[in-house]
Amino acid sequence: MTERRIDSLLNAMWEDYLTLNPDARRIHDLFAGLNNGVVINDHIALRTFNNDKVCLDKIARPFLEAGYQPKGDYRFDTKKLVAKHFEHEDPELPKVFISELLVEELSDEAQAIINSLVDQVDARDLDKDIFCYSGRHWDIPFAIYSQLLGESEYAAWMSAFGYRANHFTVSVNHLQSHDSMEALNQLLLDEGFSLNDSGGLIKGSPDVFLEQSSTMANRIAVDFSDRTVEIPSCFYEFALRYPLPDGTLYQGFVAASADKIFESTNVTGR
Repeated sequence: MTERRIDSLLNAMWEDYLTLNPDARRIHDLFAGLNNGVVINDHIALRTFNNDKVCLDKIARPFLEAGYQPKGDYRFDTKKLVAKHFEHEDPELPKVFISELLVEELSDEAQAIINSLVDQVDARDLDKDIFCYSGRHWDIPFAIYSQLLGESEYAAWMSAFGYRANHFTVSVNHLQSHDSMEALNQLLLDEGFSLNDSGGLIKGSPDVFLEQSSTMANRIAVDFSDRTVEIPSCFYEFALRYPLPDGTLYQGFVAASADKIFESTNVTGR
């Protein structure tokens, strides 16, 4: 994949994401106004199921073709997830964090529902770069979404929104206006944005070389097959990275912190 092609893909994912999270545009414009128009994206997060047809490696394909390399593996036992993150040698390109739900750890009923959803995905679509922001490939009634929500918020989110960026992330290291998460969070609160306070507003610490915070997901109207309901969609994250002993900035993720960031899309959170 050429540099222009990956830039085009990332830009298209951003525009799709903004349709689900209008707060992100307001926040991006807020920081752009304070930082000479420059807001650097630390990473993008994508979700999927560990079904062979749509597994993590399939979602990673366009990024691997663009020169991204796998760098870290993570597991979230409580949420029944595994994840990998990918980096490009070009530091201007965001890291990509892809997680997948361990479907076999859910109930037989939930497994059957998820497999029926995946069965409706045309395998040929996986060969297209736009699959990363292609949305939902199935019809689903609200009751089925609610049933999945009773077992896994992650599964329910996927059933409602399908394939698109779950969140983008502001690199606090590249902001001239703010050099601490406390100050950044206070600005967002003063501007009226709701923040994820699961485990505290700031997840992580300098001791683990990474601090993160995030908004709570916007609620938007989603068309299910039988009704339209407002549910949480996407959120905006903020990451401050600290130098390792060798002086280079830590580029990985901290599972305990990411576990709390996942809760930014909780239905009960906002």
